[in-house]
Amino acid sequence: MPVKTAMVEIVSHVDDVIKQLDEGQTEDMVEVIQSANRIFLMGAGRSGLAAKAFAMRLVQLGLTAYVIGESVTPGMKDDDILIAVSGSGQTSSIISAAEVAKGIGSKVLAVTSYPDSLLGELADLTVEIKGRTKIDIEKDHLRNQIEGRHSTLTPLGTLFEDSVMIFFDGIIAGLMTSLKAEEQDLKARHATIE
Repeated sequence: MPVKTAMVEIVSHVDDVIKQLDEGQTEDMVEVIQSANRIFLMGAGRSGLAAKAFAMRLVQLGLTAYVIGESVTPGMKDDDILIAVSGSGQTSSIISAAEVAKGIGSKVLAVTSYPDSLLGELADLTVEIKGRTKIDIEKDHLRNQIEGRHSTLTPLGTLFEDSVMIFFDGIIAGLMTSLKAEEQDLKARHATIE
């Protein structure tokens, strides 16, 4: 059944991501988040949805977080950080935001599959999350046709975005430990009008 096959492929990929994750990068990310005055997040498409979900958890943890592009998002200052999420590390709107943040003097933290990308080069800290991104699809298409393989059941950036969501939940667990926060602390800040 395609549903279960796709789910198994996603879980297997996430397991590989966890095994390859650089613990130094994750510890640095927790430190940078804690030291920031405010946290700004940005991603495009599904990466943006992952960034928004992470922003929600950061706020529930008691930190000040904003999503770039929302009407209530204030201007950044030099003691803020930008967490930029882009599988390819080449998304133009994300690159522009990183350049503006750097110009202000803010730190940029990149979450990407390509640390050598333009975003990775702009970032003060890069966390590499392996994933099958749009770039990989373009590379894989011809090979798959020649070898007679069918397209994956995890289209476009699914593996990157799913892995980032789980990674961000892991970062929240790390922050909870570091800040000595408990689930009831997050629940107290959970939305009451939904």
